[in-house]
Amino acid sequence: MNIEKSIENIVAKCDNYIDPQLAICIIRDNCTMGSNNIGELKKYGIENEDSYVEKVLKVLKHENIFITFGMLAFIPMFNECDIFSIEDKTISLSSEEFQKYGDLKEEYFGILIKKNSNDFLIGSCDLCGCKIDSSFRQIKKSEDNFYKTINNIIESNIIY
Repeated sequence: MNIEKSIENIVAKCDNYIDPQLAICIIRDNCTMGSNNIGELKKYGIENEDSYVEKVLKVLKHENIFITFGMLAFIPMFNECDIFSIEDKTISLSSEEFQKYGDLKEEYFGILIKKNSNDFLIGSCDLCGCKIDSSFRQIKKSEDNFYKTINNIIESNIIY
């Protein structure tokens, strides 16, 4: 994955579901959420004149980051999931899928990039920051419709 070009691509398209300056946050090694305002950090060699992408790349040398690709909203009455993303979608879920993923409620989905690497995991995170337990949760790879839809959105916006 070309991290710089992927970040530029996602940040350029994300303003219909999240503020572009808040699309990326730090995720600590224990998977809890760190700062969601990378633009205002004053460490890791970040300079005021650095672009947002340059700041993110400097942070990534020291911290894991979560890049937001969209928001999930589960609708129990219909066993559906509304996805607010670069492409908005509503997907029908089987009862099994709803039981498996429905506890995500309203969370953001995206990728966690491990510090100083290109390795990433698909998952979700409650980015509101008002919960003490806001953390990244991996969404395990599977053959179900939900995972395939999330994976397609992510893969179509990552630049290799």
